[in-house]
Amino acid sequence: MAYQGFQQVQKQTQTLVLAPQLRQSLKILQAPTLELRSLVMQELQTNPTLEELPMEDISLDAPVAAEERETHDEVEPANEADESLEFKDDFSILEKMTEDWRDSMAQETGEREYTSEDAERRQHFFDSLTGSVSLQEELLAQGRLAESDPQILQALEYLVGSLDNRGFLTSSVSDIALSAALPLRKVQQALALLKTMEPVGIGASGINECLLIQLRHKNLGSSIAAAIIQDHFDLLMRRRIPEMARKLGVSTDEVEDALEVIASLDPAPGRKFQEDSNRVVQPDVRVEKDAYGEWVIHLNGDYVPRLRISSLYKEMLAKGVLRGKDREYIRDQIRNGKFLINSIEQRQQTIERITRAILTFQLDFFETGVSQLHPLTMSQVAETVGVHETTVSRAIANKYIDTPHGF
Repeated sequence: MAYQGFQQVQKQTQTLVLAPQLRQSLKILQAPTLELRSLVMQELQTNPTLEELPMEDISLDAPVAAEERETHDEVEPANEADESLEFKDDFSILEKMTEDWRDSMAQETGEREYTSEDAERRQHFFDSLTGSVSLQEELLAQGRLAESDPQILQALEYLVGSLDNRGFLTSSVSDIALSAALPLRKVQQALALLKTMEPVGIGASGINECLLIQLRHKNLGSSIAAAIIQDHFDLLMRRRIPEMARKLGVSTDEVEDALEVIASLDPAPGRKFQEDSNRVVQPDVRVEKDAYGEWVIHLNGDYVPRLRISSLYKEMLAKGVLRGKDREYIRDQIRNGKFLINSIEQRQQTIERITRAILTFQLDFFETGVSQLHPLTMSQVAETVGVHETTVSRAIANKYIDTPHGF
């Protein structure tokens, strides 16, 4: 009989753990220009030793990070050099860790047992993924809560699938009943259910009915606003207030009040579920010809704050003014600040080197246009630049190049 009970088992495993500062450097590398500025401004608020370099003090010939490296010895004594954080070129630390992790996983794949805890963690990961809910998903979820008749729910699916981006029904009830092979009565019941759902006004055949549904929802179905929409919509579109007042037998003030009510309604309730694709794009790099006809690369630094370590805190450390925890805190903040400055500089250098490689590979495109684009993979760029393919992937994520032929 097998022994049942608790056992202590000791085993050695390898786990990939990213230090907080390495995570920060990856975040900075991936961030587009506008997002990078937000990240840097957050660091400025939390790190007292960081300060933004005034524009008049910025030298185009000498990067700020170079100045910080020159003052490194003033802040860190020689016997504490092992505590300093030096930024490795091309994120070689991460690449080495990634390769070691892959080797470890390859060795463990055939030996490690897939437990129920692993399954729970995996399912929790998938359950934690979030995404925007579409109009169709929202309506069907409401329908399942409000109705149990399978035929009505089936008809509701067809109705929801026939809605346009505004939330209006694009097919007639009879056509939907015919294509779904369902009784007309069931489709009519499903449509009545649809018109009671949120957002209010969904499932209407047009803007008139959509606005009337919203007014009835507000208990204004017999109001002057409803009469205007139902009987005088053409005058409403031309804003003929005196004429509407005469036809309805009311004052112009009452008509104007009704128009304010109508203006508060949503003429396209389905659009609020549409994904907003309007994004502000700032190119991270601009490639153009100079006065001599040579291609030059300009990094967009307009939205990237220039940082430096405050001389006040450096002097306080150098003179030994701080003691104990205060000294350790300021030393840690200065290290973090230098790492951030180096991360930004490394990001700019990596983007410039990748852009130069793209310029070399796609010179025909820059000279002629889109018709001369050549196939180019990230592995080719990584091999040319001398970094890992994942570094290229992170560096070009959500980035744009301003070229003579567009972004």
